[in-house]
Amino acid sequence: MEDIFRFADELGPAKIIHVYEPSVGLKAVLVVDNVAVGPSIGGVRMAPDVSTEECFRLARAMTLKNAVAGLPHGGGKAVIYADPKMPQENKEILIRALASSLREVKEYIFGPDMGTDERCMACVHDEIGRAVGLPREIGGIPLDEIGATGWGMSHAADVALDYCDFEMEGARMVVQGFGSVGKHAARFLSEKGAVLVGVADSRGTAYMSEGFDIDKLIHLKENGMSVVDYPGAEIRGLEDVIDIECEIWIPAARPDIIHKDNVHRLKTKLVIEGANIPITHEAEKYLHEKGVLCIPDFIANAGGVICAAMEYRGACEAAAFQAIEDKIRTNTREMLEGVASTGMMPRAVAMEIAVKRIKKAMSHRRWSLFSSAPGFV
Repeated sequence: MEDIFRFADELGPAKIIHVYEPSVGLKAVLVVDNVAVGPSIGGVRMAPDVSTEECFRLARAMTLKNAVAGLPHGGGKAVIYADPKMPQENKEILIRALASSLREVKEYIFGPDMGTDERCMACVHDEIGRAVGLPREIGGIPLDEIGATGWGMSHAADVALDYCDFEMEGARMVVQGFGSVGKHAARFLSEKGAVLVGVADSRGTAYMSEGFDIDKLIHLKENGMSVVDYPGAEIRGLEDVIDIECEIWIPAARPDIIHKDNVHRLKTKLVIEGANIPITHEAEKYLHEKGVLCIPDFIANAGGVICAAMEYRGACEAAAFQAIEDKIRTNTREMLEGVASTGMMPRAVAMEIAVKRIKKAMSHRRWSLFSSAPGFV
């Protein structure tokens, strides 16, 4: 019990729930971090090597992301210990079991994440009626299908160029993790003039100095193939994606991909964090000191949750895309103006913005801070 409470601070977490259902092999964790602004929204991640700590860190990222985006939601996250490549029918059994187990946890709204998708959210909706990122057929906006997160990242990058020494036209781009986030970020940025020269997935890294045809690359992935199957590409090792020189580098996979032992290998000018917590604090500090601009996750990749919150309130797809563009451009500029005027790291400035909003919301609740509630000293 004491080990779990090492995560606690003045913002949360409000709840950490471990779920175990041996009849179907379900092992999962839910973290509801902070609900001062409203019920938490956060994705369900499926991977064999997730942990309670990762779940908490992801939930906190959602708290900050939702606060900066001005959404009426707090942050939460659920993780399932399982292989996301399992047969769909087996995955749906686990998702339905998790939804049923958390039926009474009204402070958490399910959403898709790595290893889950709109079909999984349809199962949650069928079980308990509390999910976002649903298929169109049941009134949802399938945020992964339309590329909501990538759309927001493209606008974060566009604003960031005012603080960089290169233009979008012809800028070399590298994407680590060519999944639902990475492929759409690459697509939207290429439409603005960037050129995808390096890309990686779980099987390795592919390099094309003249640039990839992104539509062809997406077609490969949608047919169960890998980026390393791209005709004519130079194939490299999985971690070699870090070494490819570029102007824009996008981590769009797992946490802590860039850390103190490999950050010196990055040869880029702008990092747009598509994944949640993809770079350690120490590595971000190194990049800042070296003059590499790093747009943190809860600023850059908020498009997905903005879309989810809009869907939850019945908005249409066009309205969601406009809200993503407006909010992310505004928040990116506010953060970068703070960086320019203070010299602070981008994440530190963004944290100040988010925490200020969260604490103001907490001041309107019965217990303004955890430390003031009965039983806490």
